[in-house]
Amino acid sequence: MNRLFKKKSSLLYTSILYLCSLFLFLEWIYPLKDVTDTRNISVFIIYAILCFFISMLQVKWGFSFLIKGLVLLFIIYSMYIEQPIFSLMGVEQIVREFNFNIEALFAQQWHYLTPLFRSFLFFILIWLMSYLLYYWFVQMKRVFLFVLLTFIYLTVLDTFTIYNAGFAIVRSFVLALIALAFVNMMKELSHDSIRSAWLRNTRVWLPSAVGIILFSLCIGIAAPKFSPQWPDPVPFITSTAEGAGPTGMGEGVKKVGYGEDDSRLGGSFIQDHTPVFTAKVSEAHYYRIETRDMYTGKGWVTSKDPAYELQQDGVISLNTFEDTVETERLEAELTMVEGTNIEKLIYPYGTRNVSASASNEEEASYFLDKNSEAIETRTQDEPISLSGYHFTYDNPSFAINQLRLTTNDDPENIVEQYTQVPETLPQRVQDLAEEITATYDNRYDKAKAIERYFGSNGFEYQTTDVPIPGENQDYVDQFLFDSMVGYCDNFSTSMVVMLRTLDIPARWVKGFTSGDMIENNVGDEGDVYRVTNANAHSWVEVYFPDTGWVPFEPTQGFSNLSEFHTDSDANSEDGMTQDDTMEIPQDLEVPEEEQEILEEEEVAPAFNQTNRSENGFKVNWWIIGMILGSIIIIGIVMYKLRFHLQKKMYASKLNHQTVDEEAFQNAYHFLIRLLQHKGYEIEPGQTLTEFAEGIDTQYGTNEMGLLTTFYEQMLYKNETNANHTEELTKLWKDLINRIMG
Repeated sequence: MNRLFKKKSSLLYTSILYLCSLFLFLEWIYPLKDVTDTRNISVFIIYAILCFFISMLQVKWGFSFLIKGLVLLFIIYSMYIEQPIFSLMGVEQIVREFNFNIEALFAQQWHYLTPLFRSFLFFILIWLMSYLLYYWFVQMKRVFLFVLLTFIYLTVLDTFTIYNAGFAIVRSFVLALIALAFVNMMKELSHDSIRSAWLRNTRVWLPSAVGIILFSLCIGIAAPKFSPQWPDPVPFITSTAEGAGPTGMGEGVKKVGYGEDDSRLGGSFIQDHTPVFTAKVSEAHYYRIETRDMYTGKGWVTSKDPAYELQQDGVISLNTFEDTVETERLEAELTMVEGTNIEKLIYPYGTRNVSASASNEEEASYFLDKNSEAIETRTQDEPISLSGYHFTYDNPSFAINQLRLTTNDDPENIVEQYTQVPETLPQRVQDLAEEITATYDNRYDKAKAIERYFGSNGFEYQTTDVPIPGENQDYVDQFLFDSMVGYCDNFSTSMVVMLRTLDIPARWVKGFTSGDMIENNVGDEGDVYRVTNANAHSWVEVYFPDTGWVPFEPTQGFSNLSEFHTDSDANSEDGMTQDDTMEIPQDLEVPEEEQEILEEEEVAPAFNQTNRSENGFKVNWWIIGMILGSIIIIGIVMYKLRFHLQKKMYASKLNHQTVDEEAFQNAYHFLIRLLQHKGYEIEPGQTLTEFAEGIDTQYGTNEMGLLTTFYEQMLYKNETNANHTEELTKLWKDLINRIMG
């Protein structure tokens, strides 16, 4: 009975210890919501709890693998696959996704892994961590290393990100002390270092340990604290980084940020993370400032002098797309950082109204140059940088199948202005563009083919050691055929020029990307993003008759945040039956038939994209909760009934006319495991016969001795007696029934 008590106490201690490891591991997941664009981490938390719970129950590896694998597959289906679960089309989409991502892995194109595959890898990591922490905490009883890593992780995030780890560190401190207390108590009990029986009682030492932990916590919170003894390292690192980079870069080295002069592109630059503005928006997107229409072979200029027109009452008359484009009315609030001097409006696509935020700037006027589409901000007819402004805008969503049906009936003025290339442009640029688009018959697919080209042909995003074209070199030609390294200006300019050689109107756009989220608000308040000089960016717009200008993103490592969808009405007309809203990323070529099925629309990833519920994905959390709850309940019931189920399985194998040696040995081993579960373990040096005598004494029978005698004769003397089959089966069943009560 003492052994039974010791076993039950050990199970209680290890369960509490493993729960501490689970809660410490969750501290690694919680910050994802603040330091990445992951909007909802609940699905990762639920899966982590499931994995840790199954590992804690020590379910057989086959059954554990089945449960965790099925739940993982169901979650992936729910998050990313629009088709019914386990449908043929759904399975085909999964296979295509994995084939593509495996190719991307071998090509070391890490930033092109799809959201589905990134989430899958993160779930696998959670799965593996449930085993690793069970090994560290329960089997090895070494918890200090993971506790130390957790504190380092939280303090680094608290220092260098927006995540506030104050309360997380307190939680981790309490969990760490509880885990250390249980580990040390279990070690002392296992070595019989505590001889007094009353000290072994959990009701004696556990309240004392908890009391000491809580007392220490209260003292730590209430005690006075020194002010920081060291200066904040972040400003120091930021200021030092401003001069970072190899020496001797020469005239080509610039500091990144918005600039007016784009006439000579190329050369390296130094990253500058100085904040420019913050944006309070409901959706992340790019911000335009202006466009350029004339490519000179070295950079971009405007073909006409600015002709600014007053925008009455802040109503912006700029239309980059037609009224037929599907839109959603949204609002945004931009606040410029003090010291920023940009005398042009930084605005989202579809801007309709703008007003200054500050009361002393309410009289500001807005002047639009329809050629460059720059909007100048003025007070008393003098350009000024406003401190902030409020937008009302119509966020567009472009119908992919409508874009594919676009004809080449472009307005004459659009063709003349936006298909211009210099006469000195090398012929091989046009030849390459024609080669890339040879298999496509519509403007949209041709643009997408060029957009994807850079990712699958060895081009690299790089900000250092970027060459400047020589006097007789063309900027695009040098990038496409010589250097193959560069940043956004190289990629975007090359795409525009290649499209123009195909007589497809395209233009170069500059502005800012969405920046980094610094506040994640719930409801209609909108999230807050911080945009820095490092977010200055250029991209491409392609003209489509009856639609307008559509943005494209050829730069590696950047995602097109514009929304695309499939028009169901058009589907019924042109025979398209597949959801055409998601495309394989831009680094690998895909067959045309797969191109027809998969088109680009970013969906919710594990770490750095928007929530899929905002892009058409709807997670029925109550269904997922019910299914996971049902799986957990079934797992618990199966675990509780495991000995009854195994009993029936072994009994059915013993019900034969002759004794099956393997069946009897397996049945006898099951009997030993059952006794161990009840607290009766074979002591070191104890023989099976001695152990059987103890069991017979405990239950007042001789059944264990008879079964053991037959087992030893079969095992060591290879003796079997067919006449004993029925008798042995009855003895085994009777003893099992006694033990299981």
